Amino acid sequence: MSAVLDHHNHDHAHDDHHHAPTGWRRWVYATNHKDIGTLYLLFSFAMLMFGGLLAMLIRLELFQPGLQFVNPELFNQLTTMHGLIMVFGAIMPAFVGFANWMVPLQIGAPDMAFARMNNFSFWLLIPAGLMLVGSFFMPGGAPAAGWTLYAPLTLQMGPSMDAGIFAMHILGASSIMGSINIIVTILNMRAPGMTLMKMPMFCWTWLITAYLLIAVMPVLAGAITMTLTDRHFGTVFFNPAGGGDPVMYQHIFWFFGHPEVYIMILPAFGIISHVVPAFARKRLFGYASMVYATSSIAILSFIVWAHHMFTTGMPVTGQLFFMYATMLIAVPTAVKIFNWIATMWQGSMTFETPMLFAVGFIFVFTMGGFTGLILAMAPIDLLLQDTYYVVAHFHYVLVAGSLYAMFAGFYFWVPKWTGVMYNETRGKIHFWWSLIAFNITFFPMHFLGLAGMPRRYADYPMQFADFNMIASIGGFAFGLAQVYFFFFVVLPCMRGKGEKAPQRPWNDPDGKGAEGLEWEVPSPAPFHTFETPPVLDPTATRVLDARVMPERHEAVVLGANHAH
Repeated sequence: MSAVLDHHNHDHAHDDHHHAPTGWRRWVYATNHKDIGTLYLLFSFAMLMFGGLLAMLIRLELFQPGLQFVNPELFNQLTTMHGLIMVFGAIMPAFVGFANWMVPLQIGAPDMAFARMNNFSFWLLIPAGLMLVGSFFMPGGAPAAGWTLYAPLTLQMGPSMDAGIFAMHILGASSIMGSINIIVTILNMRAPGMTLMKMPMFCWTWLITAYLLIAVMPVLAGAITMTLTDRHFGTVFFNPAGGGDPVMYQHIFWFFGHPEVYIMILPAFGIISHVVPAFARKRLFGYASMVYATSSIAILSFIVWAHHMFTTGMPVTGQLFFMYATMLIAVPTAVKIFNWIATMWQGSMTFETPMLFAVGFIFVFTMGGFTGLILAMAPIDLLLQDTYYVVAHFHYVLVAGSLYAMFAGFYFWVPKWTGVMYNETRGKIHFWWSLIAFNITFFPMHFLGLAGMPRRYADYPMQFADFNMIASIGGFAFGLAQVYFFFFVVLPCMRGKGEKAPQRPWNDPDGKGAEGLEWEVPSPAPFHTFETPPVLDPTATRVLDARVMPERHEAVVLGANHAH
């Protein structure tokens, strides 16, 4: 995945001390945005595999009724750590990896604003990940309070709970540093002529996501710090015996947790907004409305948190407010989906793997969105709360949402990252295998939930047996598909095996296809890009009318004089 160390005819005098470090130093002391992006992506994939292993154990236990392999306590540890590791260890770092790789390339910046802080924010992930994974080996086992870490369960857990809290603090610090870096890079380092409204959609979605992260990570830190002081320092924030309130924890947690859901999907929207136009050979339909819709989602995400809490004895006025606010947030989300469909409408579409994953994303994410609307209705939610219907809903938006978009982004940009084309047949196998196995796994869970099967239970009555067996078989197949992806798609690309990628791999013979500054540099992207910033045509309506000559890293300005 790493960029080949190619200095590409640099004749600048100041390049002498810029030569890329080699060996382990290149990675440990990495300050290059491409290397750090690669490290993030590899870390998140390792976490995805471990979180997936926990999911396999969960599905193994639920393959048939009765207790087979694990006791209920260990089962709850598995569900808790599966959630924590997937959310904080897999999805979030993966999107930061995409941001590190693509944001400087898309805005014509030489690197991220704070290169050393970038290195630090990555290396913080390693001890945090080790603490989460290692919690199973601590006295009393891993935390078993659910990934939401609700009191009073968290006040009764063993020492691994403290390790978990520490890990979350470190991950939060990493997220905040990464966000500051992304915001400063996007606001201060865009190429001359790139106004905000000419900026690529992926940069827009990450700019908004970064602001969300800075706003809500401290809220999570507050909630888990109060949990920590309740556990060890005699406070009673969440202990009713001393006048505390466990429901207050839920309010604080979900005030973080609901914007967090959008933190995990907005960068995905950005990726899809690049892939769909590239393979429809058209411009993105309604660019400005996409920017405003993304901003609306971010703002509205702060006023819907208690829809996770309809069953906590909320007054009916509160239920109505959160119900209507949640339905309102479906509107800007729908705007995006209609814009993608309008982009595809009458386009000259081809269906290479990135486009397959993008179309798969739109199809499955829309299903997840509809089940979310159903859960938003308080009277229905009273029946479906904490059933497998909820599990089905959030896996449709997080696995088929975030993960599929990342796969689309990987296949889309990997020729630029590695300089080789992935194997198209294997990519398509990965797509169809993942799509079919995913739906076999999670579609039956809607019916399990409607029939009343609660989540986080290690055992269940006989009437749920058939659907659980189907879901487990689908789950094992889905897990295997990702192992296949790593060994047969990712590794050959990282080793440089495959046909050499052209500079613009997705363009048709007429030159239509993927557009943007990232396609102006050679494949693979050289270690240092845009040392002389590209200059954009001020009369252009978009970035893409500027053409950069990568062999000299100097801009050619189309249709404008150089006086500006």
